[in-house]
Amino acid sequence: MVLDRANLAAFAGRRIDPAASVDVRPVGHPGCGNCARVDRGRRGPSLHWRRVPGEPAVTETLPALVYRVVPASPAAHRYEVTCRIETPDPNGQVFSVPAWIPGSYLVRDYARHVIHVEAEVRGVPVLLRKLDKHTWRAAPSEGPLLIRTVVYAADTSVRGAWLDPRGGFFNGVCLFVRVAGQAHLPSVVHIDPPAQPEGAPRWRVATTLSRLTGTRYDFGAFRASSYEDLIDHPVMMGRFLSAEFDAGGVPHGLVVSGAPRADLDRVCRDLRRLCSWQAALFGLPLPVDRYQFLVRCLPDAYGGLEHRYSSALLARPDDLPEPDIAEAGEAYRRFLGLASHEYFHLWLVRRVRPAVFVDADLGSEAYTRQLWLFEGVTSYYDDLALLRAGLVTPDVYLEMVGRSLTQFYRTPGRRQQTLEDASFDAWIKFYRPDENSPNATVSYYLKGALVALALDLEIRLRSGGSHSLDDAVRALWQEYGDDGSPGLPEGGFEAVASEATGLDLSAFFHQALRTTVDPPIGILLARFGIRLHFRAGESPGDAGGTRGRREDRPRPWVGAKVRGDAGRVRITYVQDASPAQLAGLSAGDEVVAIDGRRVTADNYEARLDRLVPGRPAELQVFRDDTLLGLTVAPAPAPRDTCYLVIDPEADAQAVARRESWLATVAGA
Repeated sequence: MVLDRANLAAFAGRRIDPAASVDVRPVGHPGCGNCARVDRGRRGPSLHWRRVPGEPAVTETLPALVYRVVPASPAAHRYEVTCRIETPDPNGQVFSVPAWIPGSYLVRDYARHVIHVEAEVRGVPVLLRKLDKHTWRAAPSEGPLLIRTVVYAADTSVRGAWLDPRGGFFNGVCLFVRVAGQAHLPSVVHIDPPAQPEGAPRWRVATTLSRLTGTRYDFGAFRASSYEDLIDHPVMMGRFLSAEFDAGGVPHGLVVSGAPRADLDRVCRDLRRLCSWQAALFGLPLPVDRYQFLVRCLPDAYGGLEHRYSSALLARPDDLPEPDIAEAGEAYRRFLGLASHEYFHLWLVRRVRPAVFVDADLGSEAYTRQLWLFEGVTSYYDDLALLRAGLVTPDVYLEMVGRSLTQFYRTPGRRQQTLEDASFDAWIKFYRPDENSPNATVSYYLKGALVALALDLEIRLRSGGSHSLDDAVRALWQEYGDDGSPGLPEGGFEAVASEATGLDLSAFFHQALRTTVDPPIGILLARFGIRLHFRAGESPGDAGGTRGRREDRPRPWVGAKVRGDAGRVRITYVQDASPAQLAGLSAGDEVVAIDGRRVTADNYEARLDRLVPGRPAELQVFRDDTLLGLTVAPAPAPRDTCYLVIDPEADAQAVARRESWLATVAGA
């Protein structure tokens, strides 16, 4: 085969003299006595080329797989992707598109976005036969086999692929086919820029894929050691801000699109403190030689997805601080908490993994009862890291804990689903919520974080302060963090935590994981000189964490959540055993009047607030275009809203425990 100089440079990872005569063929090709036979096993075939006369021949390894990504039609949200397979299966090469992405436990069937797929060998079409929803088989051929796909990319989430005239983003599972029998082989990836009008601002590209050509943020060629490595480096392209900082002796990059006035100096300074504390928690050196935060800012956006060398984050443009605003406030803390969560996954999930995730084929579900650990413990540490790194005060941190407790106690489903069951059923419940989910399920993120909090306090209390949850997560990393680890077996963390702390924690884990009994947060906090208080919620936006303002007049409560829909009021959720449920209200109902007075999205809350607990009210609702009259008897709002207060009467031991738990690391 004969390749152009750009491809050759990509394969070899070296600069090619433009004047060189380049003739690239597989080693041992007919007519060349200079070629030596080499191992054609896992490394793939090698290359030979002739340079200008008098220069020695050079032999390099040609990867078995070569991908090319072209943002061919940004306006139509379409990428064109090719995969060149040097040595296809002579019986017919099978290839597939993953059904789910690591870190998000739902079968998303990415193959549904494949618009077109075809194959050829040296320009001659090869017949493809689809075997199932995401798998194809090519007719037998001798190769090299070229597979070409067109992928529709209009998913703005961190789990998918996006492309429009402003820029693009993709995860490898969306674009790169998995070649059966060759997933362990290395590959080269060419990422091309889009065709742009003369004078248009140039796009850049950001990814942690190992670079073969160009400099930072240039389009060009990259390499991956395996398919697992290939799909673990998200790619952002377009026009973005960029900055760098060092943490734990490793360069970190920050790339931000959609927030042109973001104060990157401040963000980098705060991220450096955050990352440095987490690195110290697990112990240096960091398990990476580079790391990158890829941040896309979109209206009403929030979310993140972890990767081995990077994290993809979604935030609102106003979440990031601007240079002329000294106090960024709660929105910025929320962004830092998100970055903290995904960075913590650098250790938990991306390296310490459930055993069933090791070698998972991404074609079907991989069930584990341990997601409470990998997401819940991470959720505990994401906010705690802000405190330990000195980015929030103890008072602010306790307010954040109070809000988490409020969310938990407002979830009736915590009485229906255990934490292990919530983990196991993530594939069918957590990522597919419906109008009844709050009544039937509990979040393994939320309850997992509160169980981690309780476990940390329990260990500190029972060990007299000589141990904490920090010891357990460090031991987990030391035992299961190696790249060759078989993964954490079911129940493995329970054994690690007990051994690391010298405590029998079996009773704690049984109650926390396998029953629906609430974790004893209030009892434990009291031993640390902190009082847990409950009050009634005072408005739909009251998330708890602070004292109330209307204890003398509790808000009327019917137990139904609503949303505005073009000025109309539509019920989205009815709580079990609530006045709304007893009255016969149902999710999907449109409320049109209360006591004969018209209701709109603008006045619904005010109308509701005028009701008197215990006094029945008449509601008129539309259900399937049928007008219904229902009688609801409002009740006083339940006391399920939490806030924490430092106990001024706590003894010296409790104060010492509290100060140790809430301490900021010196120098952070």
